[in-house]
Amino acid sequence: MYRTPRGRLTVTTLSPGQAHTLAARLADLGHRFSGVTADQHTAATFAEAWRRHSGGAAPVRDWWGRLYRLGTLTEPEPLPAGRGRLVGEREHEHLMRWCREFAADVGESVSIDAESWAATRFAEKRYTFWEAPDGTPVAMAGANPLVGGQVRLDPVYTPARHRGRGYGAAVTVEVSRAALAAGAREVVLFTNPANATSNALYQRIGYVPVTDFTGYAFSG
Repeated sequence: MYRTPRGRLTVTTLSPGQAHTLAARLADLGHRFSGVTADQHTAATFAEAWRRHSGGAAPVRDWWGRLYRLGTLTEPEPLPAGRGRLVGEREHEHLMRWCREFAADVGESVSIDAESWAATRFAEKRYTFWEAPDGTPVAMAGANPLVGGQVRLDPVYTPARHRGRGYGAAVTVEVSRAALAAGAREVVLFTNPANATSNALYQRIGYVPVTDFTGYAFSG
C-alpha cells in the first residue's frame, strides 16, 4: 500500500479479513485518509471497514477505472504522418493547457497553472507530443517515473479537433516503446470502462485488460 500526496490510500488485492484488519490497525494508529483506491472488491470492503473503525460518514464511490497491461506492442496501421517528440521546457504553457482540457474531459476538479502545477498529479511526469508533419502538436501522452520495474502511462490526450486520425494510438505506442527501452518490465494504464473507443484503441496496440479498480472518497 502507499499514500498519495493528497492523502488517498492505494492498496493491493486483499481478502475481506485482511482489509478489515488493515483498516482497524490504521484507524487505531490515528491515520486519516481522503479515500481509497483498489480493485473493486478490496476497495468496497476496505471502505466499509474504514467507516466502521474510523467513525466517518458512509464512503462515496468517486472513481472507476480499468487496468490494462502491455502485452505485445503493435504499431497501428496505417501510422499517421508525423512523429513523437519529448515536450520541451518552453512548451510548458501548452502542456498545462492540455492537462486542464484532459482533466475537464474526465471530470476532475483541479487547478492547473504555473503556481499549482507542482502539487498536481500531472507534475513529475515525462511528456511526449505527437506532432503533425508541419510541427503542430496533435496529441500527448505522459509517463510516470519507473518504479519497481513498472511505468504507468497517464494522461493520454488528443484535443477534440484532432481525434479520429490515429494520433492517440501513435503517441501511446511512442511512449510505451520508450518505457520498455528505459527498462520497464511492465507498462500499464487505466481507462474509463464506459469509453468503448479508448478501450478498443488500447487493445489494438497490444494492451490487455487486467481488472477493474474503484475509488471511494472518505469524509469525517
